[in-house]
Amino acid sequence: MRSISILGATGSVGASTLDLIRRNRDSWRVMALTANCNVDELAALAREFAAEIAVVADETCLPALRDALSGTDIECAGGAQALCDAASLGADMTVAAIVGCAGLAPVMTAIEQGGTIALANKEALVSAGDVMTAAVSRTGAKLLPVDSEHNAIFQCLQGSRISDVRRITLTASGGPFRTWTQSQLEAATPSQAVAHPNWDMGAKISVDSATMMNKGLEFIEAHHLFPVGLDRIGIVVHPQSVIHSMVEYRDGSTLAQLGPSDMRVPIASCLAYPQRMYTPMEPLDLVAIGSLTFEAPDEVRFPATRLAREAAQMGGAAPAVLNAANEAAVAAFLSGKIAFTRIALTVERTLERDLPPAPASLDEVLAIDREARVRASELLELA
Repeated sequence: MRSISILGATGSVGASTLDLIRRNRDSWRVMALTANCNVDELAALAREFAAEIAVVADETCLPALRDALSGTDIECAGGAQALCDAASLGADMTVAAIVGCAGLAPVMTAIEQGGTIALANKEALVSAGDVMTAAVSRTGAKLLPVDSEHNAIFQCLQGSRISDVRRITLTASGGPFRTWTQSQLEAATPSQAVAHPNWDMGAKISVDSATMMNKGLEFIEAHHLFPVGLDRIGIVVHPQSVIHSMVEYRDGSTLAQLGPSDMRVPIASCLAYPQRMYTPMEPLDLVAIGSLTFEAPDEVRFPATRLAREAAQMGGAAPAVLNAANEAAVAAFLSGKIAFTRIALTVERTLERDLPPAPASLDEVLAIDREARVRASELLELA
């Protein structure tokens, strides 16, 4: 029996992970489950899986969590430090599924333990890529990518040398607005943006998919996970979301990983690595699918991939600024304060300001993140 902690247990990735664990109860011992402030669901999951500790990031929700778990032996905790404490328990595997830069400190804490981290928080690697990869090298921790695209690349690289890779191609669904005109995009609503045609995801990542920023962040993440060079990583729009990414080798062979649009597939790949495990997915029916199509990204209507590529090329603090500005702008859009097209514009204008020096530590990354959010907020107030 292996131990596991799930940071972000009530989100879509956490729910999918726990569904797989539920089907394999004899294989896993749940140590820590965390959520932001979804007390009822967190308490129910903690009871179901007999977790050792349940943590809410919002400390004001801690009294309610204690009430919900009264009569049990489950420890309750709240606040940012409690999240890091949960990540430091030394679980055999830590699933890092807290959305946004809020998950950065817990991820770094898990890395410091030298264990295995199933990384679903792409923003952490985007903002602190050099700091994180240095910590992984120093501690001997193992990062397993949960994102469907990076997990696909990881699978396609098994048994091969990174030096033999000619090109990595990330696939993108194109999101719900792929065929929309510029004028339609300007009038897009939050409810339309979160209605992804293929994937069931949280609000923030769904908006990122709609702007294509999700793919931009994945571009930067791939650069850190699979160091083949920025010029050897590309993006192609694939509306069917059947091919999750591809790796082309120098002999002309291209390997692709195919599967249903369900996060339980890449999560299962991580949970069972280096083996395989059963999932309840139906077999892929290519005849029923009929055809697979591909197109180039439109960086005029969706400039986010260009902005991410430019930030990656600049390096240093630029990716952290990109991510922070995007988080601030997406939050403003979801609350109805700005238009959809203002998201990428806010990111671009934040990046145009003078950038701080490259971060050398977690504290410096977090300082850059805070300053970038202030800058983005100032721009949003002018919107």
